[in-house]
Amino acid sequence: MAMQEVTEQQWLQREAAAKEKEAVFFFTPLCGTCKIGLRMLEIAEAAGASVPVSLININYAPVLREKWRVASVPCLVLVEGGEPVQREYAMQSVDTLYQLLK
Repeated sequence: MAMQEVTEQQWLQREAAAKEKEAVFFFTPLCGTCKIGLRMLEIAEAAGASVPVSLININYAPVLREKWRVASVPCLVLVEGGEPVQREYAMQSVDTLYQLLK
């Protein structure tokens, strides 16, 4: 799993060809809970989670926010075949995130 910040436009271009399981972590720069969630994702990544995670600033992602009905941040959206299959708003624990992303 390699976390990478992308723009909404970059994600939308990639989304059309997406076949594998991926995740998108929506955040805002001033959100303290988002920073904690990001740190938890980094630890899950270091533990060997394999699903790639893209980071998107929700302030600049109106299309995805509306299309995927993202209600608040932080939000981790699991995506399969370009479609959201699960949303996690509460980053409960590193283990929970690891299980989602393995």
